[in-house]
Amino acid sequence: MANVLDGVRVVSLAINLPGPLAAASLAELGATVIKVEPPSGDPLAAAAPAWYNKLTAGQKVVALDLKAPHDRAELDLLLQNADILLTANRPSALRRLGLLDAGNGPNPRMSHVEIVGHDGDREETPGHDLNYQAAHGTLQAPNMPLAPIADLMGAERAVQSALAAILIANKTGRGSHHRVVLEDAAYDAGAAVRNGLTGAGTPLGGAMATYGIYATAEGHVALGAIEPVFQKRTLALLNVDDDKDALAAAFATKTAKEWESLGVAHDIPLTAVRTSTPKTR
Repeated sequence: MANVLDGVRVVSLAINLPGPLAAASLAELGATVIKVEPPSGDPLAAAAPAWYNKLTAGQKVVALDLKAPHDRAELDLLLQNADILLTANRPSALRRLGLLDAGNGPNPRMSHVEIVGHDGDREETPGHDLNYQAAHGTLQAPNMPLAPIADLMGAERAVQSALAAILIANKTGRGSHHRVVLEDAAYDAGAAVRNGLTGAGTPLGGAMATYGIYATAEGHVALGAIEPVFQKRTLALLNVDDDKDALAAAFATKTAKEWESLGVAHDIPLTAVRTSTPKTR
């Protein structure tokens, strides 16, 4: 799919995580991305510099103080030829900048993809991924989440919205407005919990002996044998009955690395649990 967005111009004001993730995906599809940052920079650059550099690779990064008239005018010049404006500001901030109805400005073909935390009466309520996950059942307190689920899902929704906006503009000749709500993304992520698929005592939460995490002689393994064919192969390999204690005793006899190799050899979804992964694949 490389370069399917060749000729599409994206101006992104979005800092932190969902916006830069979405902008990077659009750039990978061939769009030209201009990233506008405040003079203080994007906080992501300080928190995770290597990731920031990867996400902004190939993009033009411009520092503008949008409260200053000269810099605000410079943004207007960038928007004159933009197909997509990507933002992650509170709606009140966009209103002050005159950007909330950006598609009604001098560039009627420009669409606006607006990433917000909340919608409706709570659109000004502050929040971040941790808050959205806390509200919708994807946290196990007191542990901090390892993956920013709402941010990741929100970024994908922003990409979908941008692609939809491009199609609409191609058909109608006019831009459109799309609001991506991170709390909605967290709510949808929590559907597995609400519907009893994940969580304590659920099929994917420990109730199945052949779907879980087991200690080994060195490290842990994740066994994902849901389907009967994989369950049968696993029980045959371990020479045990379908019982958690039996599986636990069997897994304790070899290292995680050894079990992972056996999983490959016997076509079983069995993976050593790693606390870190390579930065490149």
